[in-house]
Amino acid sequence: MADSLVIVESPAKAKTIKKYLGSKYIVKASMGHVRDLPKSQMGVDVEDKFTPKYITVRGKGDVLKELRQAKKKVKCVYLAADPDREGEAIAWHLAHILDVPLDQECRVVFNEITKQAVKDAFKQPRKINMDLVNAQQARRILDRLVGYGISPILWKKVKKGLSAGRVQSVAVKLIMDRELEIRQFVPEEYWTVTAVLASGEDEVEAKFHGYHNKKTELKSAEDVDKLLADIKGKRFIVEEIKTSERKRNPAPSFITSTLQQEAARKLNFRAQKTMAVAQQLYEGIDLGKEGTVGLITYMRTDSTRISETAQAEAKAYIEQTYGKEYLPTSPRTHKKKAGAQDAHEAIRPTSVLRKPADIKEYLSRDQFRLYKLIWERFVASQMATAVFDSVTADIRAGDALFRASGSKLKFAGFMKVYVEGNDENKKEEDKLLPPLSEGQTLKRKSIDPKQHFTQPPPRYSEASLVKELEEKGIGRPSTYAPTLDTIQKRGYVFLKEKRFVPSELGEIVIQLIGEFFPEILDVKFTANMEDDLDQVEEGKADWIQILDHFYQPFQKRLQTAEKEMAEVELEDEVSDEVCEKCGSPMVYKFGRFGKFLACSAFPECRNTKAIVKSTGVTCPECKQGEVVERKSKKQRTFYGCNRYPDCEFVSWDAPVARPCPKCKGMMVEKKGKKGTVIRCTSCDYNEETKD
Repeated sequence: MADSLVIVESPAKAKTIKKYLGSKYIVKASMGHVRDLPKSQMGVDVEDKFTPKYITVRGKGDVLKELRQAKKKVKCVYLAADPDREGEAIAWHLAHILDVPLDQECRVVFNEITKQAVKDAFKQPRKINMDLVNAQQARRILDRLVGYGISPILWKKVKKGLSAGRVQSVAVKLIMDRELEIRQFVPEEYWTVTAVLASGEDEVEAKFHGYHNKKTELKSAEDVDKLLADIKGKRFIVEEIKTSERKRNPAPSFITSTLQQEAARKLNFRAQKTMAVAQQLYEGIDLGKEGTVGLITYMRTDSTRISETAQAEAKAYIEQTYGKEYLPTSPRTHKKKAGAQDAHEAIRPTSVLRKPADIKEYLSRDQFRLYKLIWERFVASQMATAVFDSVTADIRAGDALFRASGSKLKFAGFMKVYVEGNDENKKEEDKLLPPLSEGQTLKRKSIDPKQHFTQPPPRYSEASLVKELEEKGIGRPSTYAPTLDTIQKRGYVFLKEKRFVPSELGEIVIQLIGEFFPEILDVKFTANMEDDLDQVEEGKADWIQILDHFYQPFQKRLQTAEKEMAEVELEDEVSDEVCEKCGSPMVYKFGRFGKFLACSAFPECRNTKAIVKSTGVTCPECKQGEVVERKSKKQRTFYGCNRYPDCEFVSWDAPVARPCPKCKGMMVEKKGKKGTVIRCTSCDYNEETKD
């Protein structure tokens, strides 16, 4: 008979842990939070030390009944929620509901769900850490004060259903500021001049650097004309050759933000999807004979720290697989990021010996791709430095200096396993110079001047916005994904070509918040508030005092905004389409899945329809309808017949507005890594890849 009850958050986690603990333990899932602040009201007594008025989460009655019944059958209760503030708060709420004394050592935490880690954790139970709980309560109450304070004013003055969040408002402000930079950006002209030179049968490309060893910018066609006149008839002579060795160190193992960024770059995952798949890998996967095992360590972390045990296992694996030369000269350590809590290790595989290829058959496609990314990043982080040989040649033509450079990978090191991505998707490739000698004269083959214009800063992608939030200290690992999700669902921003663009509604809301609640949009204020919450977690600050210090001036601003904020009337953008039900013009609206068309006669007429874009291509299936561009609920572009549901033709590839020359069937553009291929959907006709 069981003598202990263990409570975790999810059934998947419960299933994994049950297999490790055996028959003496009953393992149940709380299904997340069991108590929370009510949705219908503020739920915080600001007059009584910000006392929260918690209620049982709706729909959790049966779960709590089951937990209470299970408790009656055992002598001891262990609360094994996730090892962070949120998990500590869940454990505290469960202790309150189940009458578990707070001085009882009932809290069990583990950073990875493996048999050894779980068994070790149950040997060292501890009391619930009230500093962690209070840090979570402070964040929850702070966000409630902001949201339930400002939102009703926005409902009155702008539009019903709006919300204002502490972290989400700063995120929208960053997106809006970037958009303003782009709008105000004035392109500046500049030129490059490349000389294609010959050394025997080899070619050398050298770019103009400057005059008299001083870097000179070419800002106009006149500057280029002067340069071309200066070098006319001049010989190109190799003046100096510099060789050097360049080293590149591996990136550290993932933390939450870098995992979200890299998964966006390499796997095209949204932040929310990355965290959902990582949760599955953490909670456990059934690996056949090995049983269910957690494949990665806890995925909400801002620490790059790696345990000595994991380092030793990685060292042995690298030496055996790649050779001793691929080990670093000393154990890898990475500088702790300013403001990092360092409560957990970095995100890594629970065992480097579980190679992705060996367990691929047990994983879904998304699970495999994310696990492979985490595994490779960790292994690479423990490997030797990569070494490049670099060569720079200065080539003189009169007073003008041209420079050619090249590099070659001398020793791959960590790059044998993994190379970190970048937002521009630029790949580092070997670019070699042919053998050259100082004093050598090179033959001029061609001179290629090109005009360029400076570009505005790019809009934020999910990856770059997460990076910006992290660098500015806005939010914490657990907040990035829900923040990005919320600002889109509220209609404050939308994705255009995978980049964030502020909506008119978002701009209006941020302008009003900035006018009446400037501290909410102040990046430093928000970052300092995160530091204050960290102080609460460490037991160095009183959470009630922090809330009071914020609320007193904030309350006065609420009163001012209630009186002085002007009402804003949002006018819907009228489309060219007419409602087929009542004949009224259709207007553009913005919902949780993006823009859509709605009848302007609402509420008398409630007709809505998706926005479609014509392609001019006849449907290849029914031969009657037209193929149109649509958006899925996840804002992914696809193509389908406009006669749907009468015709169910659908394609992810863009149709081409000309028929197949072989069979007259529909052709589509298929995008791949090497470019875009045009192929026929009816026969084997393919056109060559376009650059």
